[in-house]
Formats: sequence, C-alpha cells, structure tokens
Amino acid sequence: MKTVLKSVVLAAGLFVAAQPVMAAAPQAKTLEQLLQQVQKDRLSEGKINKQREQEFLSERADKQALLSQAKRELVAEQARGKKLEAQFGENEKQLAELEEKLTLAVGNMGEMFGVVRQVAGDAQSRFQTSIISAQFPGRDKLMGELAQSKELPELPQLEDLWFALQKEMTASGEIVKFPANVITGTGDREQREVTRVGTFNLMDADQYLVFNGETETVGELSRQPESYMTATVDSYADNASGYSALYVDPSRGTILTLMTQKVTLDERYKQGGTVGYVITAVLGLGLLIVVERLIVLGGMSAAIRKQLKSDTPSDKNPLGRILKVYENNRNVDVETLELKLDEAILKETPRIERGVSVIKVLAAVAPLLGLLGTVTGMIDTFQSITLFGTGDPKIMAGGISTALVTTVLGLVAALPLIFLHSIVYSRSQSLVHLIEEQATGIIAEHAEKESK
Repeated sequence: MKTVLKSVVLAAGLFVAAQPVMAAAPQAKTLEQLLQQVQKDRLSEGKINKQREQEFLSERADKQALLSQAKRELVAEQARGKKLEAQFGENEKQLAELEEKLTLAVGNMGEMFGVVRQVAGDAQSRFQTSIISAQFPGRDKLMGELAQSKELPELPQLEDLWFALQKEMTASGEIVKFPANVITGTGDREQREVTRVGTFNLMDADQYLVFNGETETVGELSRQPESYMTATVDSYADNASGYSALYVDPSRGTILTLMTQKVTLDERYKQGGTVGYVITAVLGLGLLIVVERLIVLGGMSAAIRKQLKSDTPSDKNPLGRILKVYENNRNVDVETLELKLDEAILKETPRIERGVSVIKVLAAVAPLLGLLGTVTGMIDTFQSITLFGTGDPKIMAGGISTALVTTVLGLVAALPLIFLHSIVYSRSQSLVHLIEEQATGIIAEHAEKESK
C-alpha cells in the first residue's frame, strides 16, 4: 500500500512538473481525497492530450498543404529555369551571329582606323622636324589629334590628313622665299627673308639657318660651316636665273648641326698645349734659319759668278778671298800654295755651311717633341681614368687630343724642315765644290808654270 501510494505521489509530482502552468490543486488530506484528485487529474490530462492531438493533426494537415504547395512551386520554377536556360542558349547563339555580322561590317573601317592613326603619327613626327613647318607652322597638331583619337575619323579629318600629306610632298620640291622671324646668335629676333630649298636647307642672303621643331623657330647656327660651303650660299642668292651650285643637307639639318661642332684648325692647334707651342717655335726658328741661309747663299752664289767673270779678286766673296791668297803667294812652291789655299777654303767653308746642321737638328727635334707631347697626353689620360673611371669619354678627351695633336705638329714641323735642309745643304755644298774646284785649278796651273 505504501508502495502504491508512493508511486501515485511520484506520478502526481511528475504531472505537476510537466504542467507548471496549471492551477495548483487543493491539497489532499486523506487517501480518498488523494485518489479522487488523481482520478480527476487523470481525466483532465486525457482531455488535454486529446486536445493537443487534435491540434497536432490540424497543424499536420496545414503543413502538408504547405509542403504540397512548395513542391508545386518547385516544379514550376524548375520548368521555368529550363525554359530560361533554353532561351539563354538561343540568345547566346543570336549574339554570336550578330557579333560576327558586326565584325564583318566594321572590319574595313577598323583597319582604316589603324592605318589613319599610324599615318597620322608618322606625319606628326615628320612635320615636327621638317623645315617646311618653318613656313607653315602648327601642322603637327592636327596629326597629333588623329594619332591619339579613340574614335573612327570623320570624313573632314580624313580630307585634312590627305591635304597635309599632299602639301608636304608638293612643298618638298619647291624653292621658295618667305618672311620669318630669325633668332640671331645674340638671342634677338629679326624679320628676314628666308629661302627654303625643298626639305633640305634654310638660308638667308649669306648663311645657313636651322629650324627648331620643338619651338617652331628659325635661328642662326652657332657656327657656320667652312667657307667653301657658305660661299655657295652667296652665289646662289645672287643668281637670278639658271643654275648655281649649293651644298644641301639630305638629313634635314642634322648634318649641318653636326658640322657646327666640328673643330676648327685653330682649335685643333690649341689642343696641342705647351708642347705644341714649342714645336711651333722650333718650326719658326728653322724657317728663319732657312730663309737667312737661302738669302746669304744666293748672294754668295751671285758674287762668285760675278767673280768668275772678273780678273780682279774681291774681298766680298769667298772665291775672291781665295784668289787673293793666290795673288799673295804666287812665288811659293806647289805644296805651300796648296796648303795656303786649303787653309783659305777651310776658313770659308764654315761661313758657307753655317746653320745647315742646325736645320737638321731642328728637323730631328720636332718629331721628338711630338712624341713627348704624346707621352704627356697619355699620362694625363691615364690619370683621368684612375680618378674618374672610363664612364665619361669627355674626361679623357683632353689628354688624347694633346697626344694626337702634338704628334701631328711634330711631323708637320719635321717634314718641311727636312726638305728645306736638303735644299740649303745642296746649295752650300755646290758653293764649296765650286771653290774647291777653282782652288784645284789654280794649283794645277801654278804647278804647270813651275814645271816649265
């Protein structure tokens, strides 16, 4: 009995725990009250469970209806997806066909667009450096717009491109004069009449001009080319009809600009430095001695020829002084006369040959000085390489210029001195030979007289 009661109490406790929201039942005081209360609660719980079961069944029906509706919607959406997928494939096919038609339709236009941009870019770079732009400035701006355009060119733009190219071709074969502002060497601007020779040269009355494509200005060269070139400009400008020779620049100004940087003879000479000046002094001294010797020997030769035609000895020429020695020793024997005449010839020979050996020495010293300059120049070059490396050739240019120029100067000085030495030496030797020949004749004549 206690066990049954305990089970009933536990069941009642569980029921209360499961239904915390139910109203608390009156507390049983006896076993009968407790049993009645349990039965009452059992009946009440059965009703509640049936009500819950009815609610669950009702909700189940609703959920089943919703599930069926969702399945129907899923089937509809799947059918719609298949329909859209088929339509998408059809659209892709039509789009590919239309793109192919578009490519075929604009193919020629696209190729023309590329050609126009390329031609316009080439024309822009050509117009920027062409001397024709000095007469017609601003031509490269339109070409730049066409070259950088992202759209198909219109018909007026194509006509402008054609006209610009035709104008360049036509002007390249013309020789015209036009007014232009010329920038002088001092930076001033002068209005001058400029002559344009095709695409080759710009010039005014007496000099060449150059066109700067970046600033679109005409200016004088920092230095004109050599005189034989600029002389043709004068004759060409003065020529009113016919033909006239003129030096043209096929590189459209590049060669002409480079020629202004060409080193002149004076600048090249100054590159020789101190050694070059010493070589020049050696050459000058040698030339002075040569001139003095040629004048003196020429005078001696004339005096000797005059003496040969005269019977009276003169103290103003070597042969006359030798004849005087003979006159003063007519009565001596042949050996003594020969010795006297040899002594007189020995006295005259240094006067005749004076300075000839100096010329020879100077001719030998000049190339040695050139070699000295070469060595010193190479020393400077290697010092520059040691200090600054070989990155900048201009640093080594000074030493190399000295080395090469001094060698040239030494050879230039030695060659004429060698030739002049041979001339002076041959003339002095001819005079000595003439004096010895006359002395030998006098001795032979004196010996013949003694033998009689």
